Amino acid sequence: MSFIDIYNKYSEFDFVNKLKNFKFSDIEQVLLKEHLDANDFMALLSPAAEKHLELMAQKANRLTVQYFGKVIQLYTPLYLSNYCINICSYCGFNADNFTQRKKLTLEQVREEAECISATGLKHILILTGDSKQMSPVAYIKECVQVLREFFSSISIETYALTQDEYGQLIDAGIDGVTIYQEVYDKNIYGAVHLKGPKMDYDFRLDASERALKQGIRTANIGALLGLADWPKEIFFTGMHARYLHKKFPEAEIGVSVPRMRPHLGVFENIYPVTDKNLAQIILALRIFLPRIGIALSTREDAELRDNLLALGITRLSAGSTTAVGGHTQEYEQHQDEQFQISDKRNVKQIKQMLYQKQYQPVLKDWMSF
Repeated sequence: MSFIDIYNKYSEFDFVNKLKNFKFSDIEQVLLKEHLDANDFMALLSPAAEKHLELMAQKANRLTVQYFGKVIQLYTPLYLSNYCINICSYCGFNADNFTQRKKLTLEQVREEAECISATGLKHILILTGDSKQMSPVAYIKECVQVLREFFSSISIETYALTQDEYGQLIDAGIDGVTIYQEVYDKNIYGAVHLKGPKMDYDFRLDASERALKQGIRTANIGALLGLADWPKEIFFTGMHARYLHKKFPEAEIGVSVPRMRPHLGVFENIYPVTDKNLAQIILALRIFLPRIGIALSTREDAELRDNLLALGITRLSAGSTTAVGGHTQEYEQHQDEQFQISDKRNVKQIKQMLYQKQYQPVLKDWMSF
């Protein structure tokens, strides 16, 4: 069974009425279980679970410490290029947006790497827009070869690749892939992806599995919260992560919970996701998937990130920028970014916060041989 089969099984499910029917006692019973099924996960995403967030937090914290300890892995994004041929209504890199398009030279990649490496970080996430002409696999490989001199772990967040292309990049030195479905609801997916290769829902949905088949060490998935009703989106995110975890037990599977942020262009049909909703999302994911990593990016502000930390977070970005060359170059704020950063603390400040909360910041926990 593929994940598309699982998606099709639940895609026409009446989530609204199902979620309304859960009672407080149902949540209490779920929290007593050691292993949860899909119905239990749905219960934790229901309105009834909002009244049990404290009990959920206690269990989520215990599970996180049990499986991960009190350690937080730190990483930062490095944007290689913002050329894109997609028209996605929610993204600042939208091909229709008037923004300065850039692509780093290999020398500029080295400058960015030197700047980031000086902070002590050894985990990096490299990103491009969706343009095979301007950011072909061959270019990404060249960038990876430069970055290998500075970082022990290199992940990519690019356009969806073929299995062979993932294999080429793994051979070049990447060990992780991050790819968000953006929105699991097929109808909404079609409504917000108006032009370009990203319109192919199934090809994007299978991308992480193609990378895992080639032996990638880590795979991170997620939905962009705000594009659709969040309980349904998180349900499919969790089911997708569980499917990958079971099929590829040797790999590290992770999820992210990014919320919509202000960006160049206009997207008005945003489904609200409150801070309380976000807390419930993290708790439900941790309890349903105790061994899965959960990342929280600088889309969220400093105070909220600090407060959500103990609910199940295992990875934090630090010193982030969403502009091409943003670590070393001057750029016009908000015009050249994919979206606006909310938590602007640098690596040193994030480390200080973690120490104050009695967490161990981890800047390197893996190295290829």
